[in-house]
Amino acid sequence: MKTVIRFCSLTHGITLWSFNIHVEIDPMKSLPIKDVIVIETAPSARNLVIAKVVTEEPGLYGLGCGTFTQRYAGVSAILRENLRPLVIGRDALRTEELWRLMMFNGYWRGGPVLNNAVSAIDMALWDLKAKVAGLPLYQLLGGKVREAAAVYRHADGTTHDELAKHVRAHLDAGVTHVRLRLGGGAAETYRSGEAGGMAYGGVNDDPVPAPDGALPGAYYDARSYVATTLDAFAHIRATFGDRVELLHDVHSRLNLTEAIRFAKELEQFRLFFLEDPLALEDFTAYRQLRAHTSTPIAASELFTNPEQWLPLVQERLIDFLRMHVSDIGGLTPARKAAIVAEQYGVRTAWHGPGDCSPVGHAVNLHLNLASPNFGIQELQPFDKTAQAVFPGCPELRAGYLYPNDKPGHGVDLDEALAAEHPCKAEVPQWTQARRPDGSLNAP
Repeated sequence: MKTVIRFCSLTHGITLWSFNIHVEIDPMKSLPIKDVIVIETAPSARNLVIAKVVTEEPGLYGLGCGTFTQRYAGVSAILRENLRPLVIGRDALRTEELWRLMMFNGYWRGGPVLNNAVSAIDMALWDLKAKVAGLPLYQLLGGKVREAAAVYRHADGTTHDELAKHVRAHLDAGVTHVRLRLGGGAAETYRSGEAGGMAYGGVNDDPVPAPDGALPGAYYDARSYVATTLDAFAHIRATFGDRVELLHDVHSRLNLTEAIRFAKELEQFRLFFLEDPLALEDFTAYRQLRAHTSTPIAASELFTNPEQWLPLVQERLIDFLRMHVSDIGGLTPARKAAIVAEQYGVRTAWHGPGDCSPVGHAVNLHLNLASPNFGIQELQPFDKTAQAVFPGCPELRAGYLYPNDKPGHGVDLDEALAAEHPCKAEVPQWTQARRPDGSLNAP
């Protein structure tokens, strides 16, 4: 028996779906990998890494995301120098075998750089497998249990009025789940500090003097941060009532005692979830946090292996599992994590920031559509440049994200356009978070 599939061929900026190109695949035979092409691109000023797994069948390929923005060159090097020669000639349909081979072949394993490189190929293999089947990817994951995935958006502002205006815009667009960030932009509550400068915790608060000679960084004060954030939540809840579901990301800036106090005080505002209140190194402290608050907790954005998230799920210490899918190795481990979490009543809320490529977002979406325990999906929508570089981006409509139902995950890549937006190496500033005395803390 042979399976006939259709796929997309691209020229510069032109999608040739109307050509009805056909490839005949015998599913009983292997599908050898001919090459792995690594594409680095930054269409929205975020460094993205994409693997294009090319098969021996002319024109048949899959795309996967391996984006680790702050260390993208390391991911690309592993893909080119180690994983590409490892997988060439092997059967692209043996997804599980290849995932284990890529993960174990270097002997030492784990960590975000290797995991993202493995993910790039892993997602591409799933894309290929669904194309061979002639089905959208969610069909291979069990089929739809919902038609679209609810998303949450970010709202920021340097004042309460700015914050409320941003929330209102999301509500008017049909988005009912909003993450509040008082302070504005990706820096959130941080302020850039100079040596001997001031540390800030939020907006309109008194600066905390840093010691003479303190190093530059993103300074903040935990007490001021907590106070100003609570004030912001009070204002938004008073303004909009229960029309909006509210979320907040601590970004691991608090110690255990501070996190417990903060979570307890947030109970009055009925959060949808509080994200990463503790640093990943303190994940066992979630037992004490859970015992002291009813605020729903989301965690695991920075986790890279099951030994970190599995105890939190098994002990029901969190409500939402929140890994960055490429950071744990791709769709193969993510679908297993979702199934395990389902058994313990933990929902998924996969990480979906601007440095997750449209390919990564599409994979998240297909997994969300097929997972009974899906909770919510983070989304920073694709701008026009990203949509041009990645034809077939999922579509946001009235607070829900929809796939396009083409075979595979549905997103393609215009390599010529991608090359017009090269990645840029830089030293991140926002991850150099410092306490008022100048000492480094988790970002």
